[in-house]
Amino acid sequence: MSEIIDDLIKKTGTVSKIFMDREVLQPDYVPDTLPHRENEIRRLAEHLIVVARGVRPSNVLIYGLTGTGKTAVARYVVRKIVEKSASLGTKLKDAYVNTRKVDTTYRVIAEIARQLGLMIPYTGLAVSEVYRRYVNALENWGGLHVVILDEIDYYVRREGDDLLYKLVRINEELSSSKVVLIGITNDINFVENLDPRVRSSLGEVEMVFPPYNAEQLYTILKQRAEKAFVPGAISDGVISFCAAIAAREHGDARRALDLLRVAGEIAEREDATEVTVEHVRKASVEIEEGRVYQTVSFLPLHQKLVLKEILEIVKNKGSATTGEVYLAYVNRARELGYEPLTQRRVSEIISQLDMMGLVLAEVVNRGRRGVTKMIKVKPDIMKNIEEALKDLG
Repeated sequence: MSEIIDDLIKKTGTVSKIFMDREVLQPDYVPDTLPHRENEIRRLAEHLIVVARGVRPSNVLIYGLTGTGKTAVARYVVRKIVEKSASLGTKLKDAYVNTRKVDTTYRVIAEIARQLGLMIPYTGLAVSEVYRRYVNALENWGGLHVVILDEIDYYVRREGDDLLYKLVRINEELSSSKVVLIGITNDINFVENLDPRVRSSLGEVEMVFPPYNAEQLYTILKQRAEKAFVPGAISDGVISFCAAIAAREHGDARRALDLLRVAGEIAEREDATEVTVEHVRKASVEIEEGRVYQTVSFLPLHQKLVLKEILEIVKNKGSATTGEVYLAYVNRARELGYEPLTQRRVSEIISQLDMMGLVLAEVVNRGRRGVTKMIKVKPDIMKNIEEALKDLG
């Protein structure tokens, strides 16, 4: 088996012909400058700058489609303010948690506490105990903790908003420390399903990030490419092609960076010395397959059940109505021993699946029979959805 590794090392060498620093293209990389987000940086910084003096500002909720710079701006502004606060003698720390990856209540609060410096076991404690330790540590420390909760809509759909309620009210339990929350979401309707008390406290200040256009995406990719690739390994034309693809898909900078990185990895695997447009096309197919599988895998149970029934009906009939999906879902849920959701909630789930791009739901007027949603699934992603749902039987 080791011969395979030896052959690959001989073929590709130990030094990449394509990449100089591929980490620059990773989604969690925060660059020193963020082109075309100057206004958003200024607005968020103007709001948060008081934390450098130890004053707690209002909580912030940031909205925007995937890849519009929300996370990068929030982390960039907070990082810079934390750095400046040291020279002012202010006790200020930050915590960042992607709640789609750290996706249980225990893990979220434990991760926030760890980033304050606590030693929290990965399992074994009650959530209430972890929360208590976090509160005690804040009081003993006596500073201001800026907590960024990313992709918060996915967490709430899975776990509910009990932890958010605790966090937005935590300052009532503190006398020597304070906590400010920054929530980041892709769902513009996110707050509508929250407890009203959470909604009013979490969204005290709201910001909306617009999508990038092709020209802006090109600037972002060009900046990253200069650090990521070996000189001469990628042309402006290829960068422009990546930007154009991402601009058609709602101005998603993350998608554009993924295209650039995966295209480079494909070129590397093929022992090429330059990334081409054909490598970008191959990367687009590879990413789409992985994106669909990962998105479906992360869905909560009842969303998976609804999607599975849509898939079954569409495979047999070509399309499905909301009523057909609901009846099939109710039967499947009861067979598996689960209490079915209401028809209204299932209709909301179908809308969410449509927003994610997993189904196509079009409202159709059926005359006297009223209106319904006609639901279809794109043929090119059906196989990936089936693969991700196979654990449901």
